[in-house]
Amino acid sequence: MAKVTSRYQVTVAREIARKYQIHPGDDIDWVAAGEAIRMIPQRGQAQPASRESQLRWFDQATERHSKRSAVHAAQRPRDRGWTREDLYLRGRSH
Repeated sequence: MAKVTSRYQVTVAREIARKYQIHPGDDIDWVAAGEAIRMIPQRGQAQPASRESQLRWFDQATERHSKRSAVHAAQRPRDRGWTREDLYLRGRSH
């Protein structure tokens, strides 16, 4: 049994990978099949993604980046109690 990581990654069992000749770096399609999910290894040359799917992936990545940036901005302290100038002057006589 495989587990899904926090990054939504799945490890393919070695026996399955050997049986179906799946190697690191191979592309795999995940297809909904009713109540199950089919994993289909791609053979030969990978087909280039359509313009629509490329734009959809770009939009999804942009949305993830925006959410990540918003979380990081919320975590930054607004008032640290010191300024950059304080660091430059620290330990020097005025």
